[in-house]
Amino acid sequence: MIRLLLVLIMLAGTAGAVVAYGDPDQIARASHKVSHIFRAQAASPAPAVQIPRSQGGEFTLRAKINGVTAPMVIDTGATSVVLTWETAKAIGLPLEMLEYDVDLETAGGHTKAARLTLDRLAVGKLVEKSVPALVVQRGQMKTNLLGMSFLDRLQSWGVRADTLMLTGYPELQSSPRRSRTAVD
Repeated sequence: MIRLLLVLIMLAGTAGAVVAYGDPDQIARASHKVSHIFRAQAASPAPAVQIPRSQGGEFTLRAKINGVTAPMVIDTGATSVVLTWETAKAIGLPLEMLEYDVDLETAGGHTKAARLTLDRLAVGKLVEKSVPALVVQRGQMKTNLLGMSFLDRLQSWGVRADTLMLTGYPELQSSPRRSRTAVD
């Protein structure tokens, strides 16, 4: 969506230059500038992460949540990222302020969860900010789930030959940093 908006702004700017100036040199400079911006964007590859299937058949990984490493399992059936109480405590989330008012069905049955927003969630080179998440009550789950509130922010994801490929959006080099960024 942002890329489309940038394209429309650049086209409008070029059209405005043609109408306003009618000067062939200025038109050529504007055209060159637009071409340069698109080449720079195309040269920036999209960040991607490959996750092999574990022997148990799941896609497991180590994510960084607010800078703290935590084990997670990819769960496309989970609407949200879901953290165990123990992981939330290790990360330093304000557990005493949470309200467990969200009904949640897990593999272990029905439980309650609390809504919160993670400042930063990184899976390899893929980094998302302000990610909606849930925290379950103490002892209710054994595994953190990387659900759709993270996966929906990616450009694409899919499984090919026992490897899950997560692909983010390319970072726009000519614009201010966005929430979707690649880190080394």
